[in-house]
Amino acid sequence: MSLAAHLTSRALIAVSGPDARPFLDNLLSNRVEDLEPGEARAALLLTPQGKFLFDLFVITPPKTGQADEPQDILLLDVQAAQRQALIQRLTIYRLRAKVQVEPVDGAVWAAWGSDPGDGWVRDPRLADLGWRGYGREARVDGGEDAYDTHRLLLGVPDPARDCEPDKTFPLEADFDLLHAIDFKKGCYVGQETTSRMKRRSAVKTRMVPIRFDGPAPAFGAPVETQGGLRAGEVLAGRDGRALALLRLDRAVSGPLVCVGRPVVLDIPAWWPDGTLPSPSETVSD
Repeated sequence: MSLAAHLTSRALIAVSGPDARPFLDNLLSNRVEDLEPGEARAALLLTPQGKFLFDLFVITPPKTGQADEPQDILLLDVQAAQRQALIQRLTIYRLRAKVQVEPVDGAVWAAWGSDPGDGWVRDPRLADLGWRGYGREARVDGGEDAYDTHRLLLGVPDPARDCEPDKTFPLEADFDLLHAIDFKKGCYVGQETTSRMKRRSAVKTRMVPIRFDGPAPAFGAPVETQGGLRAGEVLAGRDGRALALLRLDRAVSGPLVCVGRPVVLDIPAWWPDGTLPSPSETVSD
């Protein structure tokens, strides 16, 4: 059975004009130039220092064949609360590029479970997340809370809940594991720091799913080793499950506690081997 939710926390931006693709390709962490009609890619706009600013999906709408159809138009699926800020940021970067950036109406939907049929775009981050739909209004809405539960069960961070703009490095939020960064493309804003962290295997902290009994600890609650060393802090969650930003060497060193309660790592199956250090690599400093 296919489940669907109207994501009221998301909104759309249209980027059009002859320079739309190279304009975005020069700014975003993922490749845009070769997007096919009906395809989506996850991407980020970072600070020049390589820290998270905006998460988005870039979508090429299917061609309609109409004579007045724009030659190139891309949709950006973005956080609704940040749409205007992103438009302003893109406008600053526009300079002499032949491109228009403007908000557009249209609902953003997510579907998961069985294939919802034609007109949906596969979520490019993770197949189990399902599909995205745009401009749909007629489906039965299971609620955004249901989608959030689905996302959290898969251990996928939600940038709106878990990332602090100007403070979070994208690899800490697992964006490299979720196909939002192309390490082979040309330059983009923040590329140098992002590539250096990847090359040097300098990702010492990551957002990691955790399990526990009872309600989620407060956002920012400390996670510690049983020896009292701080391992990180809790991010967004719900009963029994949350994400935590953890120092990986301490996360694997042994049992963890949060405000007196035991917590257990719940490493997703989609994490590649070698993402976590072995317990022998732990340190006590």
